[in-house]
Amino acid sequence: MPTVIKCVSQELFDSVSQEALALPRLRKNHNFHQLPDRVQRFINVLQPGTYVRPHRHLRAQDGNGFELFLVLQGEIGFLVLDGQGQVLQMERLCAEGPTYGLELLEGQYHTLIALAPDTVMFEIKEGPYVPAADKDFMDAFPAEGTAAAQRQVQAWADLFLT
Repeated sequence: MPTVIKCVSQELFDSVSQEALALPRLRKNHNFHQLPDRVQRFINVLQPGTYVRPHRHLRAQDGNGFELFLVLQGEIGFLVLDGQGQVLQMERLCAEGPTYGLELLEGQYHTLIALAPDTVMFEIKEGPYVPAADKDFMDAFPAEGTAAAQRQVQAWADLFLT
């Protein structure tokens, strides 16, 4: 018999946070959806220092290209970028408020950084998930796992010091 409910709990947060700490990327998803589902829903656990290369999502088919981000634990620095990589908008999303989340329209370049350990973010976007076509990365930014990527994370974190 399939599972009737899937709980979003502190136990889940703690477990996925430990997994994220052990990974080189310092982040880990826990999916509530199956890859072919029409709605993707998952928690994304991020540790400080993780690098999310700026990207956008473009859909080949009709639908709703939005992404919804909601911070359940910790704090995120969220950046919307123009096509040249310049910051258009910054938002601090925090489980303690005053801004808990946001909805981003399709086609917007964005990135985010963890501003607190064990940050947990819930995301919803239209599926199905197709790994090879999910993200359109900005070439102007370094690849993951490089020293340049870590310098970029620090530069973005510095924007949120004030």
